[in-house]
Amino acid sequence: MKNIIGRGAEAVLYKEDSKVLKDRVSKDYRQKDLDTSLRKARTRREAKVLSKLKEIGVPGPELLDMDDKDMRITMSFIDGDKLRDVLCKNPVELSKEIGRKIAKLHANGIVHADLTTSNMILDKEIHFIDFGLSFFSTKEEDKAVDLHLLDRALESKHHEIYKECIQAVLKGYKENYPDAEKVLSRLEKVQKRGRNKKKA
Repeated sequence: MKNIIGRGAEAVLYKEDSKVLKDRVSKDYRQKDLDTSLRKARTRREAKVLSKLKEIGVPGPELLDMDDKDMRITMSFIDGDKLRDVLCKNPVELSKEIGRKIAKLHANGIVHADLTTSNMILDKEIHFIDFGLSFFSTKEEDKAVDLHLLDRALESKHHEIYKECIQAVLKGYKENYPDAEKVLSRLEKVQKRGRNKKKA
């Protein structure tokens, strides 16, 4: 029996036994051929990213099946706590672990594009989930924006521990990604752009 466990802008998630089924839903406002093409491309791309996770040793859902006719991905269910609910119990060590794992993603050309503590699950270690917006890129700008989005998410959701968390994230990132300095230099520019937009 299928139970809905999540619903987002792009997809509906169902749990069935120990599996998660992700159905990418059609958008009525898009022209039909364009809608089909976009959904197919995004389904295939997400499946490729999930396959790569296992290869590079980043904990996440295991890809079990991909159907680009029904626009469905089947993956393993990860049982644990959403990190947003437990980060405060060990903020520095958990944040450093986040940084290490983002470093591994970026070193292998994967940009998550929706890094929030709601998209991380903790059991024995942190697992990243929801790669629906993820893509492959070697650009420093894309990796910097990835970190910037996490920075904003941490400040918004965990403002009491934000400073120690983001410092620990960046420490873990720097220690595990050889090109970290280039990305962090670009991150400063991305953040400056954000501040200038707010002033405008």
